Amino acid sequence: MRHPYLKEEHEIFRRSLSKFLNKECSPHYERWEKERIIPRSFWRKMGKEGFLCPDVEEAFGGSSADWGFSVVINEELEKVGSSLIGISLHSDIVVPYITAYGSEEQKRRWLPKCVTGEWITSIAMTEPGAGSDLASIETTARLEGDHYVLNGQKTFITNGILADLVIVACKTNPFVEQKHKGISLLVVERDIPGFSRGRKLNKVGLHAQDTAELIFEDCIVPKENLLGDEGKGFSYMMEKLQQERLIVAIAAQVSAEKMLQLTIDYVKSRKAFGKSISQFQNTQFKLVEMATDIEMGRSFLDQLIGEHIEGRDIVTKVSMAKWKLTEMARNVAVICMQLHGGYGYMEEYEIARRYRDIPVASIYAGTNEIMKSIIAKNLGL
Repeated sequence: MRHPYLKEEHEIFRRSLSKFLNKECSPHYERWEKERIIPRSFWRKMGKEGFLCPDVEEAFGGSSADWGFSVVINEELEKVGSSLIGISLHSDIVVPYITAYGSEEQKRRWLPKCVTGEWITSIAMTEPGAGSDLASIETTARLEGDHYVLNGQKTFITNGILADLVIVACKTNPFVEQKHKGISLLVVERDIPGFSRGRKLNKVGLHAQDTAELIFEDCIVPKENLLGDEGKGFSYMMEKLQQERLIVAIAAQVSAEKMLQLTIDYVKSRKAFGKSISQFQNTQFKLVEMATDIEMGRSFLDQLIGEHIEGRDIVTKVSMAKWKLTEMARNVAVICMQLHGGYGYMEEYEIARRYRDIPVASIYAGTNEIMKSIIAKNLGL
């Protein structure tokens, strides 16, 4: 399907990226899953070829490309595997905080190495006692002269092990009456004193994507590492969640499309009772139902992406997409595994990996229950 917001240059770019991934990523992906990490060398190769942060301004090492190129990158990465989500987080979730709220000095200092893949980024919001309720975070940062003293713990942090730059949500004013107004964003660099990594978390899926606990114990963060204005961190996060949730919706949609194609190919080749199982009516009906849901999801998603590129406010619709498409992808995974029979439960079949990778999409970037609450509020309920 040709996306209405993409032009010929985007498709040329897609072919180049696909060729690169077929050579530098796909042959190694299973090994990365077993090793539970994506090597830094791959990040640098992505950067060298211009596949990281394409929308960063040329003045800071990027290509000043429109967001359609990011859509292409996210789609092609998901076709290989969901564990590559950390690359999408780097380019389209974390780095945009720097481009939007960073000073010129901060952009010159951080962005070029983010574009080349020399520096990997993450964002630390979630805490052991605070997930979707970001206003209740307990990590604090106290200003002392020319630096902040940062204390707290974060968990479930994507790119947590490899990250060289971590944007940390913290309370710089814990006494303000409206809790969300006391939150700021500090950029913590790899070697800052008092910053350490906890466990690399052992997840059900997304095995190659490093997820970790981060610990800040009297961590000394220079005052010039404050991102944007003090006390505006919560509003910054709310502004950027639209794109973050759209990224999750794109990944879910592409994963569903891939699982459907894997299953169609399988049922055509697999025989039972003397004929291909694709000839059984139950198989056909299941595939038809999934294909219809996936086609409808793609139409809605493409509309949203086009509106996002135009700069329109799509908070309600993107909440709908994040909820509906992640649920759809999870249902597709269950049905596709069933249609694979016993082979679907075997690790050598891709559907098994997809089955365990997709459920978390309904949890991160705001749970689907939170999405429904946002939609209800915006409907005036």
